[in-house]
Amino acid sequence: MRHVPAGGREPSARRKQARFMATLCRPSVSVPEHVITMEETLELARERHAGHPQLPLALRLIENTGVRTRHIVQPIEETLKHPGFEDRNRLYEREAKARVPAVVQRALDDAELLTTDIDVIIYVSCTGFMMPSLTAWLINEMGFESTTRQIPIAQLGCAAGGAAVNRAHDFCTAYPEANALIVACEFCSLCYQPTDIGVGSLLSNGLFGDGIAAAVVRGRGGTGVRLERNGSYLIPKTEEWIMYDVKATGFHFLLDKRVPATMEPLAPALMDLAGTHGWNASDLDFYVVHAGGPRILDDLSKFLKVDPHAFRFSRATLTEYGNIASAVVLDALRRLFDEGGVQDGARGLLAGFGPGITAEMSLGRWQTADERAAVERTADESRGVRQA
Repeated sequence: MRHVPAGGREPSARRKQARFMATLCRPSVSVPEHVITMEETLELARERHAGHPQLPLALRLIENTGVRTRHIVQPIEETLKHPGFEDRNRLYEREAKARVPAVVQRALDDAELLTTDIDVIIYVSCTGFMMPSLTAWLINEMGFESTTRQIPIAQLGCAAGGAAVNRAHDFCTAYPEANALIVACEFCSLCYQPTDIGVGSLLSNGLFGDGIAAAVVRGRGGTGVRLERNGSYLIPKTEEWIMYDVKATGFHFLLDKRVPATMEPLAPALMDLAGTHGWNASDLDFYVVHAGGPRILDDLSKFLKVDPHAFRFSRATLTEYGNIASAVVLDALRRLFDEGGVQDGARGLLAGFGPGITAEMSLGRWQTADERAAVERTADESRGVRQA
């Protein structure tokens, strides 16, 4: 048996892999109509927590997030109430069913596919719970085939957007002609807990927003990021740094003060993944990452030795929408598309960070439909020659 070096560096193996690379197409993103500004957030904090001994610290931390506006599914007066976990979860289901289909349809249109072309739906969310998953409802309501696979992911938090891209890539690698649909639905405002007054909770009240995103990963055809390699990394013994405390009142978000410093141990994981692929993580053409806060982006710039401008898409999402959890990566990628994309063959990195502490990472090249068609014709011709 021939030995293949670690990382799949054998040239023939790399060529074989290249024939079956899936393309992540333009994401569709939607945010709710109710808006709360940074100024309104700070004023609410002053009103509701006037006697809090650490209020000045909380206000300073909220201001430093860089979040200017956030969108939420209810008016702020309703958001601040807590009718109970049952009512909130019922609202999550109702709002998801009302809002997700239009976002999915736009993603399908951008990928030039029909619901009947989709082989698997990967649904990610950490702000509500349904069983069966929303995937079953979508299959019935939108005309997906009954044979469509379902992969709901509920417990990866903000890292789930990157995980969804990676699982779609894995699926399309296993089934080269397949197409995967990714859906991220996050209503973080439904997790507001008025009794949680720790500094971390107060910070999260001014950081998280609501949003929905969807994107198609095509096994063949499409314009976007041609996915080439993915990986995961978990920082040992950090599972309590980002977590939910699940109580009768619902999900209580816990955020350790050490979280903002996690890019120092995660940056080497990004560099290792790129190095295994023969790339330099400090010398890529585009970067699409989950922005949990400005410190994350600043540290990535520092530890990867990358110009801060490289993270402009993630920073724009944070500024305009806040942290929309698993949908951040897809919104940042949407902004790259809206800017006009990059040149064919440009190399890039996508990454989502979340509970665990976990990083879900992928590498890919920008590819237009014309270039993809040429690559696939060459591959088809090569297979034809071998078969003959």
